[in-house]
Amino acid sequence: MGKKTWGIRASIASAVLAASSCGVGLAWSTSAQAASSAAPKVKIAFLMPETTSSPRWEYDDRPDFIAEMKKLDPNAQIIYNNAQGSESTQLQQVESAITNGAQLLVVAPVNGYAASTIVTEASRAKVPVISYDRLIMNAKVQYYVSFNNVEVGRLQGEYIAQHTKKGGTVVMLDGAPTDPNAKQFAEGAHQVLDPLFKSGKLKLGYEQYTQNWDSATAQTEMEQALTKLNNKVNGVLAANDNLAGAAIQALTQQHIKGIPVTGQDATDAGLHRIYYDGTQSMTVYKPIKEEAKAAADLAYDILTGKKATGLVNGSTANGAAKIPSVLLTPIMVTKANVASTVIKDGYTTWAHIKNPAQQ
Repeated sequence: MGKKTWGIRASIASAVLAASSCGVGLAWSTSAQAASSAAPKVKIAFLMPETTSSPRWEYDDRPDFIAEMKKLDPNAQIIYNNAQGSESTQLQQVESAITNGAQLLVVAPVNGYAASTIVTEASRAKVPVISYDRLIMNAKVQYYVSFNNVEVGRLQGEYIAQHTKKGGTVVMLDGAPTDPNAKQFAEGAHQVLDPLFKSGKLKLGYEQYTQNWDSATAQTEMEQALTKLNNKVNGVLAANDNLAGAAIQALTQQHIKGIPVTGQDATDAGLHRIYYDGTQSMTVYKPIKEEAKAAADLAYDILTGKKATGLVNGSTANGAAKIPSVLLTPIMVTKANVASTVIKDGYTTWAHIKNPAQQ
C-alpha cells in the first residue's frame, strides 16, 4: 500500500498527537477485535521519537507497522506514542506502556545516547526491546532494525565526489548529535570524501551537526558557512531532505545555484526540489514499509516463541554488545530514477511530488 493523501494522514496524525500530549497510548484494533471479549495474544508498544526531522514517523512508520502487525495477528494490540522530541516524555511513555501490559517495545529513541534507561526499565519488567531505525547505545537491546546507515552516507559522499568540481569546497550538515544514525551517515560520507580532502581534490570548508535536525538551525549554519567561505561553496552534503531544504534557502539568498546538494528520506518536498526545481540533486530513499515489516516480523517471532535468526543479516556494536541486526539497503534517487523507485514502489505519487505543500 502506498502513501495515503496528506490530508487523511494529517487528520490521523492530529489525533495521535493529541492523545500523545495527554500521555495516552493509542490502542489500534480491528472491528473484529472490538467485537471480541478475548484479550489480545500480542500487545506491543511502538514508540516513535519526534516529527521535526521528517514526517515519516507519523505518516509512514506508524501505519506501516500497524498494518504489518495486523497481517500477522488481526487481534494484535498496538500501543502507539510519539515523544515529540522529549527524552523524559519518551521514558514516561515506556513506563506507561509497560504498566499497561506491553509485552515488547519497539523504540526509535529521541536520544540514542541517553536511552539506556529505557532498556533498564524494560529489563526490570522482563520486556524485550527492539531498537527501531535509531540505535539505542550502551544497552543490551534484543535486536536492531534499520537501514545500512553507513551506506547512506557513502551514497551521499559518492554523489558529492562525482559532481563537485575539482578543488571545490564542500559543506557538510550532518544531522542531530544525539542521533547515532547521524554519526553513521557522517562516517560513511567521510569514508568516501576524506581521501579526496587529504589529496586536495576537494576541500572541507565547514562541517556541523544540527541539533534536533532542526531546519531553522540548519539554515543558520549554512549561512555561517557561506560567510566563513565568502560564498565559495561548490557542494553541500546535507544528511537529510529537511537539512537540504534549509541549505538551499541559504544558497538561494546568496544567488548560488547549480551546485550538488544531497538529501535523505525521499520526502515529497525533497523530490519536488530534485524533479521540478533542480535545486536538490539527490536523496536517499529508504523503503520504510520494508523496515516496518522487518520490525513487525521480528516482534511477532519473539512473542510467539519462534527463532528470529532468519531475519538477522548483521550485527551492530552499540557500546554494550554487538546487537543482532536487520539492516536494509538504501537506494539513491535522482531526477533520472524517481519514476522507477519511489513512484513504482507506491511510496508517493506524482501529485504529491508536484504539490508537496498541498498534501
